[in-house]
Amino acid sequence: MNKQSETKVQTRQNLIDAFWSLYVNKRIEKITVKEITQKAGYNRSTFYEYFIDVYDMLEQIEQALIPTLEEMPPIRFEERQIGMPMEAFLELYERNRKYYAVLLGENGDPAFVGKLKASVKPILRQTFGDAAKAEGEKFEYMLEYVLSAMIGMMSFWLNREQPMDSEDLMALLSELTEKGVIQRLRTE
Repeated sequence: MNKQSETKVQTRQNLIDAFWSLYVNKRIEKITVKEITQKAGYNRSTFYEYFIDVYDMLEQIEQALIPTLEEMPPIRFEERQIGMPMEAFLELYERNRKYYAVLLGENGDPAFVGKLKASVKPILRQTFGDAAKAEGEKFEYMLEYVLSAMIGMMSFWLNREQPMDSEDLMALLSELTEKGVIQRLRTE
């Protein structure tokens, strides 16, 4: 990467960091471009080189956080399993913890969970192909259940003051994915 490209990347990140430091404590509708640029040390025209407005900035941040198929947690469907190992999924969340904790928290963007699900579901439908088609509407419910559970547990974990050890969380998620909640509770 040349010097000019590095500077542009750093400038964009500085603007995002300034926005994020405000967004952690304020609703997006209360954040202004002026606040962001003052905090980052740039003028308003610099902001508009990268973003349309604060909503576009949030959208770009969210899009960068939506995992690809390779970054997804494993999902079991009959005898098939797709996605990366749970440890890698946790690493993805931990690496972006400051963003996920806020976006999935009480003051975050309520639409973010929907965006996560909407981006992942088509990939899963395609991956499962004929099995997904054979299950029809039932498959859509299974997807919703699995994705809601995964996102909900990660959100809960990220927002705890003293969260469960990450290895224990991964073991629990794996067990629940494989056995289901009812079967796990019956074996306790």
